[in-house]
Amino acid sequence: MAHKPATFPDFIETARLKLRPPDVADAQAMFASYTQDADVARYMVWRPHSFLETTREFIAGCVAQWDAGTALPYVVTLKSNGQLIGMLDARLHGHVVNIGYVLARNQWGQGLMVEAIRAFTARALGAPGIFRVEATCDVDNRSSARALEKSGFLLEGRLARHTIHPNISDEPRDCFIYAACRR
Repeated sequence: MAHKPATFPDFIETARLKLRPPDVADAQAMFASYTQDADVARYMVWRPHSFLETTREFIAGCVAQWDAGTALPYVVTLKSNGQLIGMLDARLHGHVVNIGYVLARNQWGQGLMVEAIRAFTARALGAPGIFRVEATCDVDNRSSARALEKSGFLLEGRLARHTIHPNISDEPRDCFIYAACRR
């Protein structure tokens, strides 16, 4: 079982979703759902996967990070049928948790990622020693910015030349930084 910090649950459930630890058996569903989709990968830090083996290697890395407690890459599934639809990756840095997320294109526009972000953020900010959950998004990624805003995150600023999004440019691009903090 995972060696993650005890303050973070293995499972987080919402009205429509279940967030759970990754499993190597998830590779096929992840590949079919979104890792090979160029539209989904547009603002990601990875290129679309052309081969199932690439997704297998990725998910093996996620399992290793979860087990080591260095990150918590939650798989996002539909509660109704268990279908894998995305991920919410939480990277722990002392009192700060940095999140990233991805959602299958056929699930866009339903508020599902907002639901996942809100649920994770509430759990994180309720954990001892965690005071901030933050996320960045490319300045042109309005959908991601809206998801963060709807999740209660506040725009804190613009980070110049911050992240390489290889599907857009080989050079670092400006990003917005959003955060939700414990008050």
